[in-house]
Amino acid sequence: MSKSASKIMTVRTASGITRIRRQVVPALAIALAASLAGCANRDSITVGSVPDDYRTTHPIVIAEKNQKIDLPVGAGDRGMTGAQRDTLLGFLDGYDKGAAPSLTIAIPRGSANEVAALVAGRDFARVAVADGIKRNRIVMTSYQSDVPEASAPVRVAFVAVRAQTDKCGRWPEDLAETSENKHYADFGCSYQNNLAAQVANPNDLLGPRKQSDIDAENRGAVIDLYRSRGISNEFLGNSEVTY
Repeated sequence: MSKSASKIMTVRTASGITRIRRQVVPALAIALAASLAGCANRDSITVGSVPDDYRTTHPIVIAEKNQKIDLPVGAGDRGMTGAQRDTLLGFLDGYDKGAAPSLTIAIPRGSANEVAALVAGRDFARVAVADGIKRNRIVMTSYQSDVPEASAPVRVAFVAVRAQTDKCGRWPEDLAETSENKHYADFGCSYQNNLAAQVANPNDLLGPRKQSDIDAENRGAVIDLYRSRGISNEFLGNSEVTY
């Protein structure tokens, strides 16, 4: 057991000098304990009031995603139509010719439009080649139709690297439960999905691109033009802000 701190006091009285030993309470230890107790309470309140980050809850990830489109073909069609061609070209705008993934054209088998779909699928392949896709990257395949009496579409697909996040619409808890002062589970999901869909080059989310070379000639021409005319009054008038 540790000994308590003590202090000897000297008291002068009429009969002489008397020495008194008195127990001394460690004030520093009491102050430290009080400060720690106050910090613990304050930290609990502060941490509970900080909301979660939606970027952590719904992170945007860069991954491969299957891009596909179903092109309907009528049983009486004889080749590709103009509407099918426009739709296919719009779909192929997202094809990365630098990466050159395989373009799959799946023809329905056992459907009412099997013959028409085969002819249209060959036309789709020719349009893809004319659009700049290499012929050896086009794969013609087939799939079994579920309903033989119905017309099945021609499925065109390729794999591309896309920015994406999880699906929205998760509501695991009651929105009225706000005792923890945190946002709800679906908070920020739509924003993250819209941002991921608007990114033309997903690699831009990973890091900045390399700077392009400086056009010294164009830079010199711009500086010379600025020096020759100075700052015009029209520029100053349009630049000033009055309240």
